Amino acid sequence: MMGPIYVITDPMARLPVLEQARAAALGGAACLQLRDKHIADTDFEALVAKLLPQMTALGVRLIVNDRVDVAIRSGAHGLHIGQGDGDPRAIRQRLPASIILGLSVETEEQARQIPPGVNYIGVGPVRATATKPDHAAPIGFAGLARIIGAAGLPAYAIGGIKQADVAVVKQAGAMGMAVVSAVTHAPDPVAATRALVKQWGGA
Repeated sequence: MMGPIYVITDPMARLPVLEQARAAALGGAACLQLRDKHIADTDFEALVAKLLPQMTALGVRLIVNDRVDVAIRSGAHGLHIGQGDGDPRAIRQRLPASIILGLSVETEEQARQIPPGVNYIGVGPVRATATKPDHAAPIGFAGLARIIGAAGLPAYAIGGIKQADVAVVKQAGAMGMAVVSAVTHAPDPVAATRALVKQWGGA
């Protein structure tokens, strides 16, 4: 079972991605997603190769965003895809059984059409967020609850989520929260991650 705090790296943040990843892991994140729309596949694979042993040793799942071939070749723990990244059924068939598959879900209609083989979903954006300018319309916390209910899968809330949102995210039925800026743009990313973990545990 995956834990509640899921950190997504931001190549535009002050700290290099390697440092963001290590900080999130040391702070207690359960999952670390590498997301960079512009990096070459070879550089992405090199990044995974550097981080995978460290994340594995710390008990953190290393998730690759979008790049199916990179996830397969690098031996990452998981792959996360969006609605426009291909057919989840076909992608699942290409993946080794050991790789978990996550899917972004933005609407109740999408939630009702998730095929077998998807292990978890990222639901949002709950709020508008600058870290993903091309995101869909924000769904709010009421929309979050409806989509989670329609999907019936373990779900992470995503999109402008902050520490103060922990209780309402839990109430919506999410198993956790996926964050970018709340950790990667924090003055102390390790402390920011620890605070999220503690807040979730006490909510």
